[in-house]
Amino acid sequence: MKPPFSSRQASWPASLELFRYLGPGFFVTIGFIDPGNWVTNVVAGSQFGYRLLWVVTLSTAMLIIVQHNAAHLGIVTGRCLAEAAAQHFRPWLRLLMLGSALLACVATALAELLGAAIGLQMLFRLPLPLGVGLASGFALWMLFSKGYRSLEKWIIGFVSLIGLAFLFELSLAQISWRQAAAGWVLPVIPGGAMTTIMAVLGAVVMPHNIYLHSEVIQSRQWHREGSEMVEKQLRYEFLDTLTGMGVGWAINSAMIIMAAAVFYAHHLSVTELPQVAVTIRPIFGPAAAVVFGLGLVFAGLASSVTAAMAGGSIFAGIYNEPFDMADNHSRAGIVITLLGAVALILPLADPFTGILWSQVALSIQLPLTIIPLILLTSSPAVMGRFANPPATRALLWLTGLLVIGLNLLLLQEMLG
Repeated sequence: MKPPFSSRQASWPASLELFRYLGPGFFVTIGFIDPGNWVTNVVAGSQFGYRLLWVVTLSTAMLIIVQHNAAHLGIVTGRCLAEAAAQHFRPWLRLLMLGSALLACVATALAELLGAAIGLQMLFRLPLPLGVGLASGFALWMLFSKGYRSLEKWIIGFVSLIGLAFLFELSLAQISWRQAAAGWVLPVIPGGAMTTIMAVLGAVVMPHNIYLHSEVIQSRQWHREGSEMVEKQLRYEFLDTLTGMGVGWAINSAMIIMAAAVFYAHHLSVTELPQVAVTIRPIFGPAAAVVFGLGLVFAGLASSVTAAMAGGSIFAGIYNEPFDMADNHSRAGIVITLLGAVALILPLADPFTGILWSQVALSIQLPLTIIPLILLTSSPAVMGRFANPPATRALLWLTGLLVIGLNLLLLQEMLG
């Protein structure tokens, strides 16, 4: 799974050189346009119109900083976050960090599988348990039959289809782009919006995506080609991250804009995803409802794959091993992630509540991912001369503490 790219690839035309590096950022993108984001964004737009678009802008900026740092670790060391933690942290800390991260992957997969199943139910009236089984089977097939580069192409395809689905939805609605432009940059907190703000922020920065980005980027083993290649890759990786996060920002924004234009404008508050299709069908016709359902299925299936892959990487890291689909520990981590999510889904009486509480689980684990990441990438013993400089460390700690604080507020809001 991890052969380094040959030096012959360096002969790409200069005008196409960037495309050699694109891909890992889109693994992260699919994670923050997952069904959990669909729930929070639709609620935000239907209840508060365009006024919470700034939350997407802020959370995406924080995500770029954290994800770039995770990729930084993978490029420089040739190890993902799970491997680096296994090598540099004491066994008890490694077990706490990676064991809790694996549980967070299970919680993530719960939301992803449920989202795909809800979409299949909306489109084909399939029972939720059958939809969950089909979605988990699809994720296993993808991971056991595809290599990294093939998976990247599939994920980019899914992201593109989701983006096209929301472009179609936006083309049907009467949108106030002036209000949207103001909403993106003006931080306004309407009365009663704090819980929704915390939910939107909490659904963007997810533990499994931090592990996943470092895993996918290090699979290319650029560090073996010398420090000049590492420096070059760090520059291109940032462009890849910006591209992927920019697409995610646009899709998340489109969710809120669509909900604002369709539901808020008609004084309709949405609290469940199937309610969206039921509501837009009489307004825009059956095609709009079908496209929404398809987009939800694509989002759930793709994010199920990435959540399970992160689980495999983390479980292998517990044993101080790299992720490798031929290795039993990597395979076991994938199966544990998906079957653990299925086991939690089956007794659920309320899928919407299940997705909501899965976001709480991510909030609880997030400090155990972000703080170790910053410690590792700021250490010269780990990163050599590529360790974070003082200004970068300050920005990372500020971002990390802000993300952690906001997620803890989300947890407090939900528990209160």
